[in-house]
Amino acid sequence: MSQFIESIKVEDQQIFLLDQHQKRINDTFSHFGKTEPIDLNGIFKELQHDEDGLYKLKITYDLAGEYRTQMIPYAISEIKDFQLVENNSYDYSFKFEDRKALEKMKTLSKAAEIIIVKNNHITDTSYSNLLFKKGKDWFTPKTYLLNGVRRQYLLESKKIKEAEITLQNLSDFSHFQIINAMNDLDDSYSYPLERIKNLPKKTQENSGL
Repeated sequence: MSQFIESIKVEDQQIFLLDQHQKRINDTFSHFGKTEPIDLNGIFKELQHDEDGLYKLKITYDLAGEYRTQMIPYAISEIKDFQLVENNSYDYSFKFEDRKALEKMKTLSKAAEIIIVKNNHITDTSYSNLLFKKGKDWFTPKTYLLNGVRRQYLLESKKIKEAEITLQNLSDFSHFQIINAMNDLDDSYSYPLERIKNLPKKTQENSGL
């Protein structure tokens, strides 16, 4: 039976984006014809987590309602470099535990993290959605692989906007950052676009050459 995962931010004994995580679980069960999803709030209360600090609550579950939990201390780390990797067939519509294809793409790259390009469009990294900065505004690609809970929350709260981001217009943006359940919108954790090793060169129009 397929296994799924949820990675949930817990800080100072408080759980974050609980409604969004629960909705994703409900939608997963519903899609596969199941009607009794696991209850995240109940699971969290049973853990009786009483430690301050930042943690990642990882819940691995199946459609029979079986699950296991891990509470993992978490720290945001800087990523050395990124590489654009093309894969036009990869699908990650549900948060499956099986990440072999993602790990293979990452292993074959020559960077610490990958940015997956699908049909010429920017999608996600191997573990997060992306934001790109133009002027003072942050935009997220319309062409995501997984519609992450943080992405949904930031769009609903109008802190970010959607945009079509392709290899052709990528250089119109100045910075980018990763977002997921553990990583919020934060300018201090953004990267200059040049952190992408194989960034396409900007087309020079009217150069006179």
